[in-house]
Amino acid sequence: MMKKKYSPIENLTIIGESINDSIPSTNKLFEENDFDGIRKLAKTQVKKNVKYIDVNVGMRSSDIFCKVIKSVQDEVDLPLALDTPSFEMQKIGLETYDVNKANNKKPIVNSISELRLDFFDLYKITPFIPILILSEREINGEKASNSSANEIYETGKRLVEKAKKYNIPNNEIILDPGIAPIGVDFEDRTKTVLQAMEMIHNDKYFQGVHFSVGLSNFSNMLPKRTILESAFITIAQQYGLDYIIGSSKKKYRLLDENNSALIAVKEAIEVGGYESLAIIHEFISS
Repeated sequence: MMKKKYSPIENLTIIGESINDSIPSTNKLFEENDFDGIRKLAKTQVKKNVKYIDVNVGMRSSDIFCKVIKSVQDEVDLPLALDTPSFEMQKIGLETYDVNKANNKKPIVNSISELRLDFFDLYKITPFIPILILSEREINGEKASNSSANEIYETGKRLVEKAKKYNIPNNEIILDPGIAPIGVDFEDRTKTVLQAMEMIHNDKYFQGVHFSVGLSNFSNMLPKRTILESAFITIAQQYGLDYIIGSSKKKYRLLDENNSALIAVKEAIEVGGYESLAIIHEFISS
């Protein structure tokens, strides 16, 4: 019987995650200043349905950040996602980014939270597509984690309102509600995130905005990662998930309703608590 050809999920934009200092093989490239290896890694992702390339050099210097950006843009013409929580690094990254080498496409800035609102001022350097972090909020200058769907929703509303003041249109805004590893999600984070996504998706104020998650986090420390991540995509797409930061090597697909992974993830989300962990671990052991 002929093997069915793989078809990528329609309307799902993948931000390739491989150029990230937290990945051991990439860390080694950084340690050895192997920019040829970085260029090769960028080129490999282009061949695998990736639409943006994430660039995260961790705690390394701005000089390294610039060299990686230039190396990648010398090799491929995809736009980049500049991934750093540092204002100065983002500033230097945007000054380095060459929009002409990216088919005139804006970079993504990953990421802006209520504790990093000054990042919006960088829009004057190079217009960008922001990823807005909804998993935390600012209270009296301090960070507070969002634990309810309403807190996530309200944070999203405040951040989108801020983006509008910089004339960033809804269709150039990406919201990241944050996801927890399903294998240890005894606090029902996945259910909360999906509820918040539904609230936002149904609110006309957010019409046109995009959703993204760091998908690898969902299956962290578990086997059968691709099928579990595909289950999350299948569930979350109905609430507007259309971007992921993910692996170019994984063949994500939408699952039919009888798929055992989809059934297990749905049951785990519905049941919640520690019982949900037992459901997931039963699936991965089967």
